[in-house]
Amino acid sequence: MSGVVPRSRPWSQCPPDALARVRGVFTDIDDTLTRDGAIEPAALTALHALAAAGLPVVAITGRPLGWSQPFARDWPVHAIVAENGAVALVKQGEEVLTEFAQDAATRSANATRLRAVAGRVLREVPNATLAQDSAGRATDIAIDHSEFAHLDDAAIAAVVALMQCEGMVATVSSIHVNGWFGGHSKLTAAQWMLERLFGRTLADELPDWLFVGDSTNDQPMFEAFPLSVGVANLRRFAAQLRHWPTYITEGERGVGFAEVADAVLAARPGRRPAAGSG
Repeated sequence: MSGVVPRSRPWSQCPPDALARVRGVFTDIDDTLTRDGAIEPAALTALHALAAAGLPVVAITGRPLGWSQPFARDWPVHAIVAENGAVALVKQGEEVLTEFAQDAATRSANATRLRAVAGRVLREVPNATLAQDSAGRATDIAIDHSEFAHLDDAAIAAVVALMQCEGMVATVSSIHVNGWFGGHSKLTAAQWMLERLFGRTLADELPDWLFVGDSTNDQPMFEAFPLSVGVANLRRFAAQLRHWPTYITEGERGVGFAEVADAVLAARPGRRPAAGSG
């Protein structure tokens, strides 16, 4: 960690009165709910427990539309917003509806630009490869740095700089460098989903919603949400973080998420904590 001291408090220190007012949870997916691309049992148990308690969960991820579709159907979540806020998969009864933040004309025009930037990255950054989930992407490009390929810090920085030079928004998750055109983000996704699902505004309810994440691309959410939590594996990005979450869990990945759910549920009168965080 290069001597960097995390500026987050232990999750166990979160005041019970703050937890008791939680109305729902926004969460990242990769390395927050999952390990090696599969949801951890503790996290899935926690999602079911939150749903049973009437607490909605919305997952917001850099993963693509195609990758997210089966999880939006099978997991007990209200919605998954994929591609860093560009496309939402919203449960409506037995259906999962697909809704885009950008209109069709904008997406079509951007598709040509995305292919051009992807080609330039692959030509100019040694060892750069597209993420294996790229076929399912509708609005962005992703370069693999830690999932099935490896890029060192200098190469990651080169990818980010090239994307930004081309006018893209570029973020680094725990596995990919994502780039896109447009003003959407994980934070706009949270705003969009609260309005879309419940007809309310996030600005009015920020203290009542909790966000859980694990990487540098979650920093805007850590900064915006008073109840922001990093799972313990966030510490591996200590040297790159400018905005730490308010709290950090003892457990990593899905076990850390279950730790969050346990505390939230325990603070609700008459509710039992989720199993699986021990």
